[in-house]
Amino acid sequence: MPLVRIDVRKGKDAAYRQKIGRIVYDALVSVGVPEKDRFQIIAEHEADGFQFDAEYLGIQRSADLVIIQITWNEGRTTAQKQALYKAVADGLHATVGLRREDVLINLIEVKKENWSFGNGIATYAA
Repeated sequence: MPLVRIDVRKGKDAAYRQKIGRIVYDALVSVGVPEKDRFQIIAEHEADGFQFDAEYLGIQRSADLVIIQITWNEGRTTAQKQALYKAVADGLHATVGLRREDVLINLIEVKKENWSFGNGIATYAA
């Protein structure tokens, strides 16, 4: 059910981008997303198309910033969301050496009936 968009600045190799996608997927599974429910769009951007405040909220960000937007079903607890944020940041730090300060995550929660996984059917509609 999650649709994940991962945006990075151009210049990292394909293996780096694939590792990021895998870490995000593993973190989602760790908070209850079903296995094989992996739908990700990983995009690279030139510096002029990837703009951010390097010091917003006192967090020092670098050009290695990774922006992760996850659209998923509503209903998860704050504790599950916090566990997800930590799993992603810690996993990216351990796997690709990304600074935790360079991980920005945005969750978009939607009702279950807002998904069609194919065949023109509202997959989760009651």
